[in-house]
Amino acid sequence: MHIWEAVILGAVEGLTEFLPVSSTGHLTITEKLMGYSIDDPDVTAFTAIIQIGAVLATVIYLRQDIIRLVGAFLRGVRTPGERQTRDFRFALYILAGSIPIGIIGLAFKDQIETTLRSLWFVGTALILFSGVMWWADKVGTQRRQEGDITLRDTLTIGIAQCLALIPGISRSGATMSTGLLLGIDRVAVTKLSFFLAIPALAGATLLQSVSEFSNIADGVGWGPTITATVVSFVVGYAAVAWLLKFIAHHGLGIFIKYRVALGAIVLILVGTGALSPT
Repeated sequence: MHIWEAVILGAVEGLTEFLPVSSTGHLTITEKLMGYSIDDPDVTAFTAIIQIGAVLATVIYLRQDIIRLVGAFLRGVRTPGERQTRDFRFALYILAGSIPIGIIGLAFKDQIETTLRSLWFVGTALILFSGVMWWADKVGTQRRQEGDITLRDTLTIGIAQCLALIPGISRSGATMSTGLLLGIDRVAVTKLSFFLAIPALAGATLLQSVSEFSNIADGVGWGPTITATVVSFVVGYAAVAWLLKFIAHHGLGIFIKYRVALGAIVLILVGTGALSPT
């Protein structure tokens, strides 16, 4: 992989990781346009690994919240009386909500990295899940704040996060839509989506870095992979900051329209043979 390609892919990852438009779907499309075989082990590993840049950007942007929650959790582990605090419970809820995607991701790892990488799946998922997002944005009452979130909420949202293993669905789109359907405020569920992403994406990066180390070295290369990760960090930080401000005053409409348009273009290109599906 050329460095300029790594820069573009890193920017795509950073921009789309936390927007409800599917970062994996966008990376898959961009990689295919660059001429890569999108189901090759080194390419799928590259796609997973560079997500850690956006994750680190989120950790830094939300560092005060994360320090507060981690501190409350550690105090609760040491002192039973501290387990009654809202921050301890919320930290525990986030950990619990992160478990489903880890289990499902490991169980269906082969299918996720091969069959589901087809652009037929990507284009279809972009369009169909937009309907779910539209409905959630329409009927969500947004009456509940962060302090009202329960273990049941985070487990439900964590299960919904598993849908993001299908490129084109969008992890943030699935979690935000589910949260809205549960009546949670749009900003609160967006931050929860960020929190749930940290262990899920960090785990995926660690797994792929260890298991696909040689494939990366012999394929796209570790130089471009590290470059793309750094770029995704820089762009991801700006994207997180923008999204939290935007979502406080706007719905998901602009993302829904974009997803439908992109999905239609992808399906037309694949259907006409202008672009191969894998």
